[in-house]
Amino acid sequence: MDTQNIKQRFGIIGNSPLLNRAIDIASQVAPTDMSVLITGESGSGKEVFSQIIHQMSVRKHGAFIAVNCGAIPEGTIDSELFGHEKGSFTGAHEARKGYFEVANGGTIFLDEVAELPLGTQARLLRILESGEYLRVGSSKVQKTDVRIIAATNVDVYNRVKNGKFREDLYYRLNTVPLRIPALHERKEDIYLLFRKFAADFSDKYRSPALHLEPDAIQILTNYSWPGNVRQLKNIAEQICVLEKDRNVTAQAILNYIPNEAGSNLPMTINSQSKEDFTERDILYKVLFDMKKDMVELKKLVAEIIQHGGNTATVLADNPQYINQLYRDVELPAGQEHAFTIQQPTPNSNISNNNSDYFAHEAEEVEESLSLVDKESDLIKKALKKHKGKRKFAAQELGISERTLYRKIKELNL
Repeated sequence: MDTQNIKQRFGIIGNSPLLNRAIDIASQVAPTDMSVLITGESGSGKEVFSQIIHQMSVRKHGAFIAVNCGAIPEGTIDSELFGHEKGSFTGAHEARKGYFEVANGGTIFLDEVAELPLGTQARLLRILESGEYLRVGSSKVQKTDVRIIAATNVDVYNRVKNGKFREDLYYRLNTVPLRIPALHERKEDIYLLFRKFAADFSDKYRSPALHLEPDAIQILTNYSWPGNVRQLKNIAEQICVLEKDRNVTAQAILNYIPNEAGSNLPMTINSQSKEDFTERDILYKVLFDMKKDMVELKKLVAEIIQHGGNTATVLADNPQYINQLYRDVELPAGQEHAFTIQQPTPNSNISNNNSDYFAHEAEEVEESLSLVDKESDLIKKALKKHKGKRKFAAQELGISERTLYRKIKELNL
């Protein structure tokens, strides 16, 4: 059976090369008894591919049981899968067959297999290796002939490295890996799927057919679809039921797409959470401010040297630097404008020839370059500027108020 016939038989819509490749792998592995591990995002259609493998296998007349491993409590999952004997635990009033016994000769689809407890994983590994298992509370070995198809929406190998999934079980299940592409990887199929869902729901609810405007099609195509085909189907149903205007525009589509899901457009700096800019943001700000201050100070010193200490000329030519010094230097009350540059007098006993001597003999005060000190100083200035109001101080620093509160506690400010 070729790919197109398989699509028609199982209701698969799309012409994406990734989708066609997945169907091709499923059809090739179906006649064998090999274990298959299906990976893909939630809502991408993993169970449909398990049906393809079962229906095209020699077990198609046997039972097909789909088990959601993540939905069964850890304390009862062994009983559900392997069965139990009467009295084996509280509430076991009679013996019960497990899924592996019921599906003997057929196929079991283990969805979310990565959620299995480690003890259950060991039991499952034994079935894969020898077909043997024990009912809960029994010592009698049971035999079963079941094909196992597993599926997961997480990276199982990462769980193996973290010790949450058995490595030997991973390699037994992953005999044939089958990856289902996410909907955002099949952009050419999004409009086709929407049209099919919209037509089906229009027939179901006996409503006029929908028509998408070009801008609406563009919105659908560029959306990230975190819920994949399931989300697209739900939105198509909502639009068919709720929209009175059957010519659907981009604005109408945006009313049904969750804002928090975002899009694939480039992200600007303002769209990032302020929590992402904590110590790093403060340190960068400190370093850039230090560099700027040093450059301005060098320019001011150069001006003073060029004018031979003529304060009036320096003040007139560089008002921006002088104003910055007034803002940064804390002077006693009433002396805010007492900041001056001492100009040498004609009667000064210090000659120009001795200027180099005093320049070398002047005491050098080494400024602290500790980032922690600079960070603390910057926070103090912001709090003082805004009179202790953390909300405005945090906005000034470019961080969240919660981060500022944490830094105040850490630095004992």
